[in-house]
Amino acid sequence: YRQISDTRQTYSPAEDGGPYCDDEELNEAEVNGNWTPQEKALHEARLKAKAKRRLRKSSSRNSTSDSFSESGEVAGSDPHSPKGKVNANDRKSRTGKGRGLPKKGGAGGKGVWGAAGMVYEDEEPDVRDPNYDESAQVSVIYATVVPELDEKELEKTVNPIVQEYFEHGDTKEVQMLLKELNLGPHKYEFSSLAVSLSLEGKASHRELTSRLLSDLSGKVLSQADMARAFDKMLKELPDLILDTPEAPQMLGQFVARAIADHVLPMTFLDRYKGKVDCDHARAALDRAAVLLSMKREIVRLDNVWGVGGGLRPVKHLIKEMNLLLKEYLVSGDISEAEHCLRDLEVPHFHHELVYEAIVMVLESKGDTAIDMMVKLLKAFWKTGLITVDQMNRGFQRVYDELPEINLDVPHAHSIMETFVDLCYQESVITKQLRDACPSRGRKRFVSEGDGGVIKN
Repeated sequence: YRQISDTRQTYSPAEDGGPYCDDEELNEAEVNGNWTPQEKALHEARLKAKAKRRLRKSSSRNSTSDSFSESGEVAGSDPHSPKGKVNANDRKSRTGKGRGLPKKGGAGGKGVWGAAGMVYEDEEPDVRDPNYDESAQVSVIYATVVPELDEKELEKTVNPIVQEYFEHGDTKEVQMLLKELNLGPHKYEFSSLAVSLSLEGKASHRELTSRLLSDLSGKVLSQADMARAFDKMLKELPDLILDTPEAPQMLGQFVARAIADHVLPMTFLDRYKGKVDCDHARAALDRAAVLLSMKREIVRLDNVWGVGGGLRPVKHLIKEMNLLLKEYLVSGDISEAEHCLRDLEVPHFHHELVYEAIVMVLESKGDTAIDMMVKLLKAFWKTGLITVDQMNRGFQRVYDELPEINLDVPHAHSIMETFVDLCYQESVITKQLRDACPSRGRKRFVSEGDGGVIKN
């Protein structure tokens, strides 16, 4: 050991001139006998390890020198050329190997999901995939769940829909709104609620309700649902009469119209024969049976409610007003005439009633028609059924057409002056409107008592 330590002290790095020691020195040491066999083996092992380290360093330098120089430029390229500069974002290989094409065909790099224009198709899951989940492969369909409406919520939801329908009259919109709701087993109650609301409204509302039931039948509501709704209405008639005394007759008309429109089955009335204890329900069913038993009444049931206001043609409205005035001249019932005029639901067309009344007075004989028409117009004026604008417009139309009327009625001017004066005395028209009445002076060239002598 002392000799080994001495040898380590005398060894210097200057002796490492190459991968191996000089053979002359090694032979001389062996000849002199300074090294023992153990020292010689240790020394050879150290030299071999050092030689291996130098060999690794030299091989790494040779590989890097092929691609880059010491200044960081590509080996074999012109440092002053723009192509010789290294671009940090260039995807080409920097090792100098290959054909100089981009890596992965240009589809590599951070945030890149493949080459431009590449479309990935859906891949079927592989059963041999370790992440394969058999329960996750079941097809799942997600749908919006609409909660079912109970009776109270149904009434709160349906009432605004029906009231709005009475304004626009579009059955398709109501059908679309009902399909968005989950009515559940209470679906039939929509029909009963709509009929109940129409009983409290106008005749036009009842006509719209009959049309709505006809359009919903077979699409949203079935005949069984309609029959169930009318069964409920017949049972609730005693309560409906408190608000609408004419409910039995109206409900009977609804039943007859529904049967005529094929909303209810033809055997609906037969189920109640001899099985009705309520007098109101019996009256409603009798009304429906009478309407259906009349000749050709099924065809005419389309107008069982009449046609609502602005939906009626003008000729039909004029005919209805003429009938109204003729019935009044026969019966003299002002309340009935007022009720018929309100049922027409055409307040914007009341000037036609005034016009027809005046023309009827001009074409009539005697003073009876004049007095009755003055009373009728006075009643309409007091109740506010005919407004000032409608009254003035009706009189003005007669004023404008008086020359043409005079061709058929020679005394039209004198009758008109008398009628206008009476209306002014009863405060039906204003003084300005009375003064606007056209008057024709009597132009006589030959006096009746002058023997045919022409007067100067």
